[in-house]
Amino acid sequence: MIRTVGRGLLAGAAGTTALNVVTYADMALRGRPTSSAPETTVSRLADLVGRPVPGDDEHRGNRLSGLGALSGLLVGTGAGAVAAVTRRAGLRLPVWLGGVLTGALVMAATDAPMAGLKVSDPRTWSATDWISDAVPHLVHGLVTYAAVVTYEDRR
Repeated sequence: MIRTVGRGLLAGAAGTTALNVVTYADMALRGRPTSSAPETTVSRLADLVGRPVPGDDEHRGNRLSGLGALSGLLVGTGAGAVAAVTRRAGLRLPVWLGGVLTGALVMAATDAPMAGLKVSDPRTWSATDWISDAVPHLVHGLVTYAAVVTYEDRR
């Protein structure tokens, strides 16, 4: 089981790298700014649990930036572990379907807290906003699930 989780974490890391490539390419092509949503989500979550992120404006902002990025890495790699454990438990989906579901899991795991903490309201997003969010998550899911299947086939 430990090897399965480890392989899933590696698969999730590959998927997270792919998500970042697609996101940064989109930013470069369209000239759009980086999102502050991860930092705001971490800040509101920290405040909610009574552990505000410390520091003056500069240091607090830097910490939030780092924590926002780390939260994305945690969700992305964790989804790989979930996919690997689920597959090992017997749910053997085709790569395309497993990839779509893994991407949807990651998208929900990032967007639901943002909505719940009122950082962003997906109901107000434009079609472009939805595409900018969905495509990188879909790529993440496909790369992650394909890696899970590949790792499994190699053992």
